[in-house]
Amino acid sequence: MKISLIQPSRNNLKYLKWSYDSIRKNQGDHEVEICVADDFSNDGTWEWCQERMENDSNFKAIRNEGPTRLGHTILYDKLINEVATKDICMIYHADMYLCPGALDAIEKHIKEKTIVSLTRIEPPLHPPGPEKILQDFKTEPEEFDEQGLLDYIESRESSVETTEGIFAPWAFYKSDFQEIGGHDPLYAPQSKEDSDIFNRFQLNGVKFIQTWEGFVYHMTCRGSRFNPTLTTPGTNSSEWDAQNLRSTRNFIRKWGHFCKHDALMKPVIPPKYNIEIRLDNPNLNLVEALEPWCTSMYVENEDLVKEYIKKEQSNTKFDLNEKFRNLLTYPIVVRIDGNRFTQQDFQTIQQLTEIIKDSGSIGKFILGNLEITINEMNEIQNELIFIDTQYNGN
Repeated sequence: MKISLIQPSRNNLKYLKWSYDSIRKNQGDHEVEICVADDFSNDGTWEWCQERMENDSNFKAIRNEGPTRLGHTILYDKLINEVATKDICMIYHADMYLCPGALDAIEKHIKEKTIVSLTRIEPPLHPPGPEKILQDFKTEPEEFDEQGLLDYIESRESSVETTEGIFAPWAFYKSDFQEIGGHDPLYAPQSKEDSDIFNRFQLNGVKFIQTWEGFVYHMTCRGSRFNPTLTTPGTNSSEWDAQNLRSTRNFIRKWGHFCKHDALMKPVIPPKYNIEIRLDNPNLNLVEALEPWCTSMYVENEDLVKEYIKKEQSNTKFDLNEKFRNLLTYPIVVRIDGNRFTQQDFQTIQQLTEIIKDSGSIGKFILGNLEITINEMNEIQNELIFIDTQYNGN
């Protein structure tokens, strides 16, 4: 199999070296092209990349000269579209060790319209889940218990060959990636771009396979969230927290719900509807809480709207002026009295698309303190498969 591994990197050179060594050691008889994007690092990453390119004909690298960070949402796509030469690619993190036989497991299942994820073996830094294996073989390259990991894999027995689910590292045909336009720059520099593209793959008919015969050891989150150059060990960096909040709000604006998946990480995609919120007796906190959950919003207090847009517009590519200026009556209208709005009402808003889907009926009804009018129930989530970079809110 010929495959390109896609690895953006920012100030995590020691992990990148560790990952590189594991790939070259355990790639077997596969032709593996390693494609790295240095995102304006200052730890010697680019110098190391230049040295690798001189000595490894299957190593390719590009550099963001900065000073602005691009993030992996952008750099994944630059590597796939401009650098990788193989038909099959794999999104791969710098803090991953490629285990022996992993690429054999991918080759066994990979085909067009099918994405194959390797199973992650991780130290217990996050809660357990049925899609991964928690085993501690250390969290830094200098402490890594390689032999312990190899012995564990050799002795491990499993009756399960595959399950459905998708997460890094995931291998795919470049043509399937390019067909839907790749990652959405809405989420740059990072966070939620994976959940977004997974939804779009699934809606476009792509199937997901997680193989339990191929593994990576994943030290987890060393690129940004737990990168020791950005934060104290085991805690989120403030940069990651701020961007995760922005990306979560943008995901809701686009899809109308939080990121959802089943226990094995297969996406769950509720319907998307055009919903208008009409807010009486508003305040700034209410506008901020409710705005991402609708297609358009009517607030009579123009000064309040201007204050909110000034605060929020820099956090999204959606045109908030259009969102508040739009005078169309959308198929679903939710009227809210800010003086009576409760936390239970907000929970209802967060589940509204599922509630509307389950109701299956046209008409007007009261739910808590919400007055909901359903004129049509046209689902529009399939309109989100392909990238729309206009973000006019419609």
